[in-house]
Amino acid sequence: MIIVGVDGSVASRAAVEWAANDAFRAHQPLRIVHAVDHSPYQIARFPNDDWPDALVRTGHRFLAEAVALAHERQPEVEVTTELAEGPAAVVLREQSKEATEIVVGSRGLGGFAGALLGSVSTHVAGHTQCPVVVVRGERRETLGEVTVGVDDSPECEPALAYAFEQARLRGSTLRVVHAWQLPVHAFAPDIPYDMDEVRTAQHQLVTDRLAAYRREYPQVTVVEDVRSAHPVNALADASDRSDLVVVGSHGRGVMGSVLLGSVSRGILHHARCAVAVVRSGPA
Repeated sequence: MIIVGVDGSVASRAAVEWAANDAFRAHQPLRIVHAVDHSPYQIARFPNDDWPDALVRTGHRFLAEAVALAHERQPEVEVTTELAEGPAAVVLREQSKEATEIVVGSRGLGGFAGALLGSVSTHVAGHTQCPVVVVRGERRETLGEVTVGVDDSPECEPALAYAFEQARLRGSTLRVVHAWQLPVHAFAPDIPYDMDEVRTAQHQLVTDRLAAYRREYPQVTVVEDVRSAHPVNALADASDRSDLVVVGSHGRGVMGSVLLGSVSRGILHHARCAVAVVRSGPA
């Protein structure tokens, strides 16, 4: 099941469209969820008994609008809704136990506002086992390319598997980005480095990592994009021509700790397309 969080914002609508399309491609049901958080209103200076009811009515309106949009986008997809009570981060964490994918908008008005760029993101990333897709509110043309970041750690395997499957379902080209940087001590005059050997080794790393996936997904066209650059810059650049950028949430190399570290935050802030974060370890 694919689950999308909605809050009535423009980015929320984009998330619903994205989730409906993914559900159609993957032959999955779609659940649309809105979080109603009463806690900010329970300590109001001038309590108003109508506020909780108003929040619930607004939530039902958001859900109805999202259902109509999903049906307009993909009439054949099975759609259900849920109005859940609690903070958005907690609601998403609970919902993820039944999900194959969680989809949220990158900015919003309430419930899911800020998506993965604030406190909600940290909580979801740290406790959500399934892939989390962050969708931008701006409309873009379909470019026919999926990008995935890889490094030298086994933790990027789930991200690679997800990216290959997305590329297969979409009929898209898969761009595999491996951004490498020399260690600081490499610039010491008494430590020689053969740059040709380094480049060859980095290309071989990617080739070896992709071998099994190429055999499993012969229908997917793969572009190996190996460059000496900071991973945020490399992935942000690739996002210009991509419909989706996929990153792993753990790792030891330059792509490591993608979600909760500086690299992940950089990608989520600077990518010009949707970003999927795929966790590699236990939630």
